[in-house]
Amino acid sequence: MRVLLADDHPLFLDGLKNLLTIRGIEVVGTACNGIDVLEKARALKPDVILMDIQMPHLDGLAATRVLKAEQPDIKIVMLTMSENDEDLFEAIKSGACGYIFKAEETDKFFEILSGLMRGEVPLSPGLTSRVLKEFARQGAATHSVEQRTGKEEALTPRQMEVLSLVAKGLTYKEVGVKLFLTEHTIKYHMGQIIERLQLENRREVIEYARRIQLDRRLTERPGLTGK
Repeated sequence: MRVLLADDHPLFLDGLKNLLTIRGIEVVGTACNGIDVLEKARALKPDVILMDIQMPHLDGLAATRVLKAEQPDIKIVMLTMSENDEDLFEAIKSGACGYIFKAEETDKFFEILSGLMRGEVPLSPGLTSRVLKEFARQGAATHSVEQRTGKEEALTPRQMEVLSLVAKGLTYKEVGVKLFLTEHTIKYHMGQIIERLQLENRREVIEYARRIQLDRRLTERPGLTGK
């Protein structure tokens, strides 16, 4: 395992380099800021980069995004003091494959790091559950959006117009006048809307339309003339 170290604290950098070398890990170079780590990574082609987040010129998260775009196979592990969830999740989204706290005990640090070569995700204790919860939250949010989008796509343009006008408080007769349709036709459309949205009645349909801000969405759709 050929490792590049990136940290803006020289004393910590030297200590970590010596520690890794003693354990038989090859340290191919060190970098003291984000720009430096980009240059060293391009020249040295390390297997792994242990990267701090807070660094001058270019922080570790931005450097990670650049490096993963250039060298997708490189493994980047954030080695940081930050226990902030935002930094943790942003690191993973940026392409980091691990997140280790600098406060870890030496043996624990090497235990976590050794898992990287076995294909494991190197995370400090307690972080796995936080990552899984965030993925679950994002998955639920995505599912909710997909459900809502699917319902809207189930309606025809004419039904969207009817729904928008009914949601504004117009009677079926008034909606029919605006759309040049009979009151009976408007009632038919409302029945179809209720069925397609899998709702129970007109009140629920109106609440749904207001919740998704249907009137604003209709103005963004081309070709809905109301005739």
